[in-house]
Order: sequence, then structure tokens, then C-alpha cells
Amino acid sequence: MEIDRKRIEETVRSVLREQDAGQPMATDDSAKRVAIGADHGGYALKEMLKRYLTDELGYAVVDVGTTSDASVDYPDYAIKVAEAVASGQCDRGIMIDGAGIGSSMAANKVPGVLAACCHDVATVVNSREHNCANVLTMGSGVVGRGLARQMVRTWLATPFGGGRHERRVQKILDLEKRWTERS
Repeated sequence: MEIDRKRIEETVRSVLREQDAGQPMATDDSAKRVAIGADHGGYALKEMLKRYLTDELGYAVVDVGTTSDASVDYPDYAIKVAEAVASGQCDRGIMIDGAGIGSSMAANKVPGVLAACCHDVATVVNSREHNCANVLTMGSGVVGRGLARQMVRTWLATPFGGGRHERRVQKILDLEKRWTERS
């Protein structure tokens, strides 16, 4: 996959211009709810992002846990985030564990969820523009606080590109249907 760095840089500049203007991102009630979850390794980053989402970006947050840094299993919380999105309770979801990979695997087991494990702004933009990701997973051991804020802001602000990408995303969803129908 070849990454169009100029397009990504322009998307990020656009997001940052909105941020500099001091405008909250969410403007209508139907697009203001984000599910967020974490395991023990992602707990501190989740708490910081929760405040960022509500106080600076204007989103309502549905926190599915965990509630401390005591050891828990990430699939339990990744499924809660994914179910909140798949059910329509939330428009998007964010899940944080140590690396982001396991949570992505777990969330993608829920029909209708397109979870993307991202580790920088380029993968965030791609996950939305090309893949229509509705759950973002990230690793607290991979992504620092400042980058996590930038990734979340960019991910929420980046629209699905449609066009040729619609066909490809539909193929992913069709795979899900094919395997569901076999059971």
C-alpha cells in the first residue's frame, strides 16, 4: 500500500485548523456519542482521552471500563466497545490496551464492526478514508499521550472517502455475512 503523505498532511492541517479555531468537533447530537474502553495497561490513557473527548471535542462518552489499573482481560472490554457501536448506542468506539492488536482482533468478531489498530496519524486517516473504521484501537505502550490526542481528533474528523473504497469495504462486510450464514 502506498501512502499519499501530502493528502494525510492536508487532512491533519485541516483538523488542526479546526482545533486552533477553538470549535468543538461534534455538532449534532446523533454524532456525539463515543464508546471508550481499556484494559489495565490502557486505563490511564483512556481516562485522559475521556476528558479530552468531552471537555475539548464536545463528545458524550460511554465508558465501558475498566475502572482501575488492576489486571483485567482486554477482550472483555474490546467486546463492550464493539457492541456499543454495533448496537447503535454509540457512533464510534475507541479501545486501548498495551499494543492495540488484541483488542482489534476481539472487536472485529462483532458483526458490523470495522476495528482498526492504528499507531500514527497516517494509519488513522487511512482507517477512516479507505476502510470506514468505526472502532479505533491503540496501544498505550506504543502511542504517547500527545499523539493519542492527535490520532483521536483526526480519526473523528476524517470522513469515509466512499467511491472505490465502498466496493472494498462491502467485500469485507460480505465476508462477514458469508461466514455468519454458514453457521
